[in-house]
Amino acid sequence: MKQQKDVTNDKFSRYAEWVVKWRWLLIITSVLFVILLSSGTRLLAFNNDYRVFFTSDNPQLIEYEKLQRTYTQIDNILFAVVPEDGDVFSTNALSALEELTAETWLLPYTLRVDSPTNFQHTSAENDDLWVRDLITESASMTDLQRNEARSIALAEPFLNGQLINSSASIAGVNVTFQLPQKSLDEIPLLVGKARKLVSKIEDKYKVKIHLAGMIMLSHSFFEAAMLDMKTLVPAMYLIILLVALLLLRSFTAILGTLVVIMFSIMSGMGMAGYMGVQLTPPALASMTIIMTLSVADSIHLLSTIIVSMRSGMDKLAAIKNSVRINASPVILTSVTTAIGFLSMNFSESPPFHDLGNITAIGVMAAMLLSLTLLPAMMLVLPLRVKQIKTKSSNRMEALGRWVIHKQKTILIVSTCVSVLLLSFIPKNTLNDNFVDYFDKSMAFRQASEIIDSEFTGVYQIQYSLDSGEANGVSNPEFIQKVSDFTDWLRDQSEVRHVNTITDTFKRLNMNLHSDDKAYYRLPEDAESAAQYLLLYELSLPYGLDLNNQLNVSKSSTQVIVTVSNMPSGSLINLTERGTDWLKINANIDAIGVGPAVMFSHISERNIQSMIVGTLLAVVIISVLIGFALRSVKLGLVSLIPNLLPVGLAFGLWGLFIGEVNLAVAMVTGMVLGIVVDDTIHFLSKYQRARSEKGLYPEAAICYAFSTVGTAIVVTSFVLIAGFSVLAQSSFGMNSSMAILTAIAIAIAMIADFLLLPVLLLKIEAWSSNRKSTVIR
Repeated sequence: MKQQKDVTNDKFSRYAEWVVKWRWLLIITSVLFVILLSSGTRLLAFNNDYRVFFTSDNPQLIEYEKLQRTYTQIDNILFAVVPEDGDVFSTNALSALEELTAETWLLPYTLRVDSPTNFQHTSAENDDLWVRDLITESASMTDLQRNEARSIALAEPFLNGQLINSSASIAGVNVTFQLPQKSLDEIPLLVGKARKLVSKIEDKYKVKIHLAGMIMLSHSFFEAAMLDMKTLVPAMYLIILLVALLLLRSFTAILGTLVVIMFSIMSGMGMAGYMGVQLTPPALASMTIIMTLSVADSIHLLSTIIVSMRSGMDKLAAIKNSVRINASPVILTSVTTAIGFLSMNFSESPPFHDLGNITAIGVMAAMLLSLTLLPAMMLVLPLRVKQIKTKSSNRMEALGRWVIHKQKTILIVSTCVSVLLLSFIPKNTLNDNFVDYFDKSMAFRQASEIIDSEFTGVYQIQYSLDSGEANGVSNPEFIQKVSDFTDWLRDQSEVRHVNTITDTFKRLNMNLHSDDKAYYRLPEDAESAAQYLLLYELSLPYGLDLNNQLNVSKSSTQVIVTVSNMPSGSLINLTERGTDWLKINANIDAIGVGPAVMFSHISERNIQSMIVGTLLAVVIISVLIGFALRSVKLGLVSLIPNLLPVGLAFGLWGLFIGEVNLAVAMVTGMVLGIVVDDTIHFLSKYQRARSEKGLYPEAAICYAFSTVGTAIVVTSFVLIAGFSVLAQSSFGMNSSMAILTAIAIAIAMIADFLLLPVLLLKIEAWSSNRKSTVIR
């Protein structure tokens, strides 16, 4: 093994000499290569469609898009109007609603506008059916007329709970859009015009308008990403500068670190452009992660240079020595980190494929730049370091001696703490709730929470009920099944509103029996039902037809259920209960679909797919460590301090948080790729002490502590700081992922300093005893 190690050292010694000789060529080549890669950024564009989070074969997405093709799309903006006086039937509030209803028709891509003012109220006059807007010319309405409109609206199932609340303190204008999906700026353009209209109505009528709906959800992804770009990236640069200044105390070293960071990001994002990646909040988070990870390579290389120069070595020799001893661990840690992020390609959500791929490219670029451009820059730029005796290595060596002395206690305590924390993992429950994807400072979340608590629900479940025959929706038997299903839904505590064609049939039946309330029931024969429906449709104005409830052949109808904000597991449960009820009681096969249902299912599907990716990453990383360190024993030992932090982090998460979303569910492979870095650096120094210096295990551990301990502390704190910055993201997926990752990195640092040395001593003792037994 020693001979193989010497060969490896000779290779990197020759490489160090080559770097010194061709420094200017490396600088010029690196700059040109990065410029070439970064030119791909011109091809990048932001995709703010919420559907981007789902693969094309996602079963919930397939069913949802099938429903969208059958009925009117539900891509909408809900304008929730809150009057100052708390009465939506005041003259001022009705005028605001009336003007808002008229103006929203002029927004780009508007397909349909539903509001209390344009609700198609039906009434009978003699033998005639009158269909007209519930409210017109509101400014001239008398108190009696407004009170009559209030009574009608609150008694109408279509309005109450959907476009007006029971206390008549909030009313809504729901605008449905049909986006051509030919340009990625359609949604930002639409939202910009909608907000301009809102500002105009608010100023004119002194009302407050909250915006929610699927269009606002999609736009919020874009807003969250742009906000993070403006705040998180500058904050990360500031942290890096402070850490580099405190550790390196050299302007040249700080400059080199910043160049590596910027070039790594440019390389990753440029390649993303060439790969056709469309940016999303998770994909943009790769910038902050690349910054965080690229610092580690630079710090290991630069800290060795500076420590060597402080101990009396000249700059040229210090750079050669740093490249020689750091090249192998830097390459290995970069490759394992890239593998961890590449495991994200097993995720169910394409934006996280992009996050993993961009970060992996950035990490590999950082590796190449750290071993080429960075030492070359240090060679040509002035690097002055005072020769001082530092205390950090002595402190680290003292920590190593303490660990050796307390190894038995450390092993017992580590085991007990690990068992305790691991027992909390089952307390984690899946919950993907798209409103909670955003920070409470985001306008979309604020509006959604107000609407959910005071107005109507923000989640919808859609069921398509098929009669099995053309014009079957007029069949009394089928209509009764739909009505029974509607009644069952309204009895469920989670349901806020049900939009169903049966309410229209009942109202029309009453109207055509002289508005006799005794006839507020379903028509008794198919012919009457079909005639009512035809008469009603012919009376409807443009844009307010029944395409959102009936398909073209009138063989099926859509039931839209609006529900309260709830955990994703509860939403799935309600959806499945509806499906089961239809199957058992109506012999109808119908699956509940919708964006909320899609997001609710994604974590469960993601965990199942990520198990394969994580296991593959574990196997590949373990094999690489064993191969690179030329030791199966060390490869096996490394598994414990690398896998344990992830498990303990999930245990702490279960203890204090308890909810796992899409991003958190896929952290394992990514974290494994990151936390393995410090383990590799420690093991490489330990093995160097054993093979090159011939030290005993205890002395080799002290040597590893003294040579790499400070760098491990610094890089760990940089990583924790970097992910702590990302934890401030206004996008909840990124925030949760970052928090869990930071926890795992902190635990990994403790494990590398306490548990790893103890395990090395135990396995060395076991190996020695085994050899002694064999000899005897």
